[in-house]
Amino acid sequence: MVTPVTDTNLFKLPDVGEGLTEAEIVKWHVQPGDTVEINQTIVEIETAKAIVELPCPFEGVVAELLVSEGETVDVGTPIIAVGAAGGAVATPVSEPPAQAAALSETDAVPTADEPGMTAPDKPKRTPVLVGYGVKEGTTRRRPRKATAAAMTDSAFTAPHVTEFLQVDVTRTMEAVKRIRELPEFADVKVSPLLLVARALLTAVARHPMVNATWEDAPSGAEIVVKRYVNLGIAAATDRGLIVPKIKEAQDLDLPGLARALNDLAAKARAGKASPADLSDGTITITNVGVFGVDTGTPIITPGEAAILAFGQIRDMPWVHEGELAVRKVTTLALSFDHRMVDGELGSRVLRDVGDMLEDPLRMLAWS
Repeated sequence: MVTPVTDTNLFKLPDVGEGLTEAEIVKWHVQPGDTVEINQTIVEIETAKAIVELPCPFEGVVAELLVSEGETVDVGTPIIAVGAAGGAVATPVSEPPAQAAALSETDAVPTADEPGMTAPDKPKRTPVLVGYGVKEGTTRRRPRKATAAAMTDSAFTAPHVTEFLQVDVTRTMEAVKRIRELPEFADVKVSPLLLVARALLTAVARHPMVNATWEDAPSGAEIVVKRYVNLGIAAATDRGLIVPKIKEAQDLDLPGLARALNDLAAKARAGKASPADLSDGTITITNVGVFGVDTGTPIITPGEAAILAFGQIRDMPWVHEGELAVRKVTTLALSFDHRMVDGELGSRVLRDVGDMLEDPLRMLAWS
């Protein structure tokens, strides 16, 4: 006979991000009967933006897991019961050996095949039809759903304009090579994205209206210009597209910006970007060049006024100082919300970024 638990604390799913309404239970780190301490990680949840580890606000013994892995629950829903330390708890019934042996390999949880990725991160693939014209369904992960909703909202709310500019970035590539040799950058990876980010931050300082948001208020629509730049960097991960932000990026020097880009990339790859990392962006860069394409027409992140796409860098014939030469060339694309940014402003921002990448010394002159 099991003695009922007394003084049981119920841990309710908290709002770990701005406006979170629900989350999926990805992985429990404790089981009934385990002793837990305050701030011990007990569960991983997946929000619309990130996988988050939740610490336990109580100490005691786990009495019951109220929600199973894979379930989606609303904020405020009790997910675990923790009895006071020393209280008796129900012991989970072990699965009969015969039943365990009956499980086939297809019932097993898929194994992660990349470092830092847990098995629940893998999409569960469910056969729909076997035979001619085989189809296979893939469970949609929450970030993909969130991305779809955000992109649809942006595309049908903000009137998009996209402008393109081909740029000779030979000097930028030479600058990147020189920067890599400096002792201040010995412990960080330096790529052309660093100077693209610095160029965009400088352009924003010269044209603040591009760093704005459109807000509908009872008294009418307002354009709010931000005095800070939370720079978003779009990242393709195994869980889908995410856009972590470098907060207050305008205050970082070049080594600091390089480290922030490195840290952001590491978090994105490991699936460790927090809801705070993914919120409150003001302008975004998407590096489509890493996929071997020249350019694209990026969709603006909701709540922002513009997004810059940076294409691959290629050797191309180019007229340089009156002569035909092979130069390093890329294509930039700037999409902007025409409610806030008119064609002249968008063109000036794009031209400024291009000018700074053609001659990185302009970043010093214009900073």
